[in-house]
This record gives sequence, C-alpha cells and structure tokens, in this order.
Amino acid sequence: MIHKPALLGVSLAALAFAAAPALANDDTDAHEDSIELLVEDSASTTAPTLPTMSFGTWGVDPALLAADVKPGDDFFAFVNQPWIDANPLPSEFSRLGAFTLLGEKSTADVKALMDDLLAKPAASLSADELRIVGAYNSYLDTAAIEAAGLAPAQPHLDRIMGAQTLDDLAMLWAAPGYASPVGGGVGVDAKQPDRHIASVGFGGLGLPDRDYYLDESEKGRAIQVAYKAYLAFLLGEARYADPAAAAEAVYAFEDRIARDIAWDRTVRRNRDLTYNLLTAEELAAIGGKVPVAKMIAAMGVADSPGFVVSMMPPTDDEIAALKLDEATLAKIGSGLPGMFALLSETPVATLQAWMAKEFLSGNAAVLPKRFDDASFAFYGKTLRGTPEQRPRWKRAIGESESLLGELIGKSYVARYFPPENKAAMDELVANLRIALRESIADIDWMGEETKTQARAKLDSFDPKIGYRPNLETYEGLVITAGDPIANRMASAKWELADNVAKLGQPIDRTEWFMLPQTVNAYYNPTKNEIVFPAAILQQPFFALSNDIAVNYGAIGGVIGHEIGHGFDDQGSKSDATGMLRNWWTDDDRKAFDALGDRLVAQYNGFCPLDDGTTCVNGRLTLGENIGDVGGLSMAYRAYRLATKDKDVPVIDGLTGDQRFFLAWAQVWRSAQREENYRTRLRTDSHSPEEYRVNGVVRNLDEWYEAFGVKPGDAMYLPPEERVRIW
Repeated sequence: MIHKPALLGVSLAALAFAAAPALANDDTDAHEDSIELLVEDSASTTAPTLPTMSFGTWGVDPALLAADVKPGDDFFAFVNQPWIDANPLPSEFSRLGAFTLLGEKSTADVKALMDDLLAKPAASLSADELRIVGAYNSYLDTAAIEAAGLAPAQPHLDRIMGAQTLDDLAMLWAAPGYASPVGGGVGVDAKQPDRHIASVGFGGLGLPDRDYYLDESEKGRAIQVAYKAYLAFLLGEARYADPAAAAEAVYAFEDRIARDIAWDRTVRRNRDLTYNLLTAEELAAIGGKVPVAKMIAAMGVADSPGFVVSMMPPTDDEIAALKLDEATLAKIGSGLPGMFALLSETPVATLQAWMAKEFLSGNAAVLPKRFDDASFAFYGKTLRGTPEQRPRWKRAIGESESLLGELIGKSYVARYFPPENKAAMDELVANLRIALRESIADIDWMGEETKTQARAKLDSFDPKIGYRPNLETYEGLVITAGDPIANRMASAKWELADNVAKLGQPIDRTEWFMLPQTVNAYYNPTKNEIVFPAAILQQPFFALSNDIAVNYGAIGGVIGHEIGHGFDDQGSKSDATGMLRNWWTDDDRKAFDALGDRLVAQYNGFCPLDDGTTCVNGRLTLGENIGDVGGLSMAYRAYRLATKDKDVPVIDGLTGDQRFFLAWAQVWRSAQREENYRTRLRTDSHSPEEYRVNGVVRNLDEWYEAFGVKPGDAMYLPPEERVRIW
C-alpha cells in the first residue's frame, strides 16, 4: 500500500466498484525484429466472442424487456433478466454486464491503437511510442519471461533477505517497488485544501479484508487453508527450507493485524475519525522500534507540514464529541500505534518472509507461468469463482496503461472522443446543477442557514469531462525492453518522485485520478470536482442519437450520482472550498443523518445469499446509496427541466418517464458468480447491481407513477417509508 498518492483519509467516490529513454541497449534492427515476432503472436491471440447488447433505435431495446415480470415486482429483472438468461458468463469473467462490456470495448479500442504501433517499423516510432511498445511487448512475451525464470526478481529478493535488522527492513519499506506494512504518500490536505501534506497508513493483509481472517464458517476456513497453501508455494519458490512453517508465521502476522489492529470498513469511511494530524516528532514517538524519522526522510517527505494518520484510536474527548457507541468502538483496532508495536516485536525473519511473498505475489503476472497460475487459482478461482484467466493480451493492455496510461490516453482521445460529446455533457451537467439548486430550495428538513452553504458548494463544483488538458508525459520514466519487472520498479520510482514533488507546490486542479480510457467516474471532495473520463460517454450511458429521456436516465443519473457524493454522509463533510469542516447546523445534520439511517435499514434488508442470511451492508454502502438515490432524483428533475413545454412522444408504447427509468436499470444490467458476490458483499462500498436499481427506484414517487406500481406489488413501499434526501 506504500507510495500511492494519498487523499488523506478520504477516498475518491467512484461510480463503480479498482518507465524509460526508449529501449536502452537495444539496436534498432533487433528491436524491429522483436516487434514483428510479437505482431504475429498478437494477431493470433483473439478473445472469445463476447455477448453483445442491443440498444435499439433510441437507447433501450424494448425487445429485451421481460414480458413475464411486473415492473413493480422486480424492476431490475423486468429490464435485464432476458439478456442475462441468454448470455451466460464467459469463463474469463467473475461478473459481466453493460458496464463491463463497455470496459471490454475500451480495452479493444486501445488494442487497435497498439496494433497500429506494432505494425510500424521501430525506426519510424517516436520515443514515446517505443516506450509504449516496449511496455506492452515485455508483458506479452511469456516465452522470454519463462526463460528468465526468477533471475529478474532475484536481486530484489536478495535485498529483502539481506535486510538483517528492523532498520534495514524499514529502509526497504521506504523504497519504491517494495511492499510495506506501513506507508503513505502526498495529497491535498483535507482541512487545508490549498496545500499538500503527507499521510501515513498501514495495510499488511493478503486476504481482501480483515473479516476473512475472523471467519470461522466452513467457507471461511476453506479460504484460509487455500491462502496458507498459496503462501507456502510462494515461500517455497523463495527457497525457504520449511515453506509451510514460514507460511504459518506470515499468516499469524497478518492475523494479528486483522484481529487487533485493522479497522472495520464501515468505520474507515468516517472522515472525522480518519483525519489525525501529527507532527514528525509525534509520529516518531508512536513508532516504537521502527525508525520512522529515517523512513520519512528516505521517502522524501520529511519537510511535510505535518502527517495525517488515517487510523489512530480516538481519544475520550473524540469519542464523546462524535458520539461513538460501544458497537462502533468494537470495530476500531489499535491502528497505526498498534502496527508499529507489532512490527517492533515481530521477528525479522517473519517480516522478511512477508515481504518476499508480497514481492512474488505482486509480480506474479510477470514471473514464470507457475506464479501467474498460482495467483489466479487463489485470487481468481477461489475468491472470485472465475474459471479462466483473462487473455494475456488484455492484461498486457492493462499493464501498459498502469505504466504509461496517459500517453496511451492521448491517442485514445484523438481517435475515439468526439468533441460534440463534451458539449452535450456540459449541457447535462448544467441542468443537473439547476435541478439540485431547485431541490435544495424545496426540501423541508434543512434550514436556510445550511441551504446557503449547500448552494455555495453546488456553485463551486468543478466538472471535468473527457480528459485532462495536459496529459502526463512520464518524463524520465525508462522502459527496459524485455524486462517487465524492471519496468514496474522504474514506474514505482517515478511515481514516488512525482508524488513527493508536490510538497510545497500549488494545488494542481488539472490533475486527474483516472485515465481517459477508463469506464468510470468519480467525485473528489478536497477539490470539490466531478470527473467523467471519455470512455464512459458511450452506450449504455450516453449517445447523441439517444432519446433525451435515456441520456438523462443513464449518464444523467451518473452525473447526479457524482454530484450526490458531494452531499452524501461523508462528502457532505467538506465545504465549498473542499475543506473538511462542519458547515451544517446541528438540527439539520441530525435530520440528514436520520434520513441516512433509514436508507441503511432499507439496504440491510436486501439479503441475496444463504437463504436470506447474507445481506448487503447498508452502513458500508451508504455513501454510494445516497449517491444513487439522490443522483437519480436530480437526474429526473433535470430531465423534466430539459423537456419543459416540449412534446415528449410515446415511443414503442413507452412514455418518456418510463424510458428514463429503463435507462437507469439498463446501466446496471449484470450477472456474477456466487464467489464474487460474496467477496463484494464484504468489501465493496457499492451495493450489488440489482439493488442499485430496485433499492433506488422504490424510493422515487415518479417511478410508481410511471409504471403504475400499487400496494401488493413486491417492491411497493408506502409513501411514508420512501427516503428522498436530495
């Protein structure tokens, strides 16, 4: 978790669910030959045919609606079940639907760009193009990876095994490219958003969440056994004499973190708890035997104006001020002080073993096939239920994007992003803002003092559409042809240097945290910005040819969702400038939180697995659920504004209001494997797709009117039980 740009205790609220002077030491002729060879391999490596999705002539194909399902009984199934039934998941997917199919299109579009580069002689490529080709081919050339064996990783394993003291290990934890149980980065200060500051946190778990270590069910035990076997495999490859014993020691170390130190995900969402400002001296004082001062100096953040710690046990005063009850306190571990204490008492040999398995597991995809297979067998098959590994060429696209994503994004935008899409989005965003301003005026649970602050925040929203104007060039990042591990290490070094260079510099409001070719969107509270990459502005979300109701129900709902994050239970803690502070009156905040609690109760009642005993975590998903419910409400109001005094036709027997809600449901068309479902219910802050439809529309009066939903229908909620926040 170390060396990633930090947002200081607050995550980007996203819509969905997670290099070099060119080719040094290669002569041009040899490099040109290698390109030609991999063009042959690449051309013959085609993905299995994926399902397709028809959007009809106006954005939704009415032929795909379920004739045997009443909209009021299961709206998700009414819109999506026929397509789901007709399209079983291909073996490479743990889930598949409209969202993921658009992601696959983005991958294929980037592959077309890559194929164009691969078809050219190396001598004709620019230095940047050579870096892109070098990154892609290095990952794709599995024969070379197999032949190299562990040789590219061995110097790094030797560094780990050569670290004989805690101080030695700490210097590796501060070095780019090595996993660390503690670490951090530089980001915008949530309480002083005109400056950068360093943050510090911890990780250390190889399983997806602390709950996996605490799970004593039969399924939980089976996962733990499989994970220990995976650890033993990795440590055997690292030449441990008794890999099973080393694996047990590593597991016991992680188990201590899970049981005593880590925090429950629902508590980690609370921004009032995860912003703890310490001086360098205060940070060092809780470090125990860990040489904290040396670590922060080695990372280059010693001059930070302070250090924001995400997990510090609350003081008695904080417990009283935040009204934390016993149930909440039981979910709070000992945090960073506890992690430092554990590191101080854990044998160096165990920490070495943990680092070795992290290095091998983290780089399994660019090590010999047995590592890649073992990683997929556990993380793909066991945890996600996915039968088959994703094709290598698709993963090579992802690898190239992780190293040089914005360079690739420049070509993506030039080929695939029509300027008129941005103009249409500007209009949609403007109408959504008008809609929320009207909604703020209408709501009766908020007083005028708070409304004034809410309007100021709405007015200061910074929408960003398509791509950043100054896409990154990764100057100084060297790509080494034929050495994907070296490329990863070089990228980690470049990212760390780029990140820490922000200290003392003005805030860059042009910076993005997603690539143009990413199918997603996000809200960033410290900059009060909503960001929509180019790749999401396609079907099923948006098309210039769509019926207006469809665009408002789909991408309009997404815009509303991201704006809504600025006013969800956590985003609402930042003001118009991005500052983390309470701008609410006590009565208004109490009323808002009460509405949120009602939404929590609704979603807690959605229990899709194990005969209704495994349920959605309404508290963990609250921010996303407020974004969905509030966002679709805003989008509907904006749609009515856009069509005011206009004749809205009935199309294929469907009214404009019906088409609006159909578009929202279509966005979330998806099916998934049971194992993936279980993992997401534990770890994902987003509700499963069916509840992003049914859990939302049943709270909107307009949906009832559009489809004639009445008492007795399965989804019917009495008006007094419906939750309307924004």
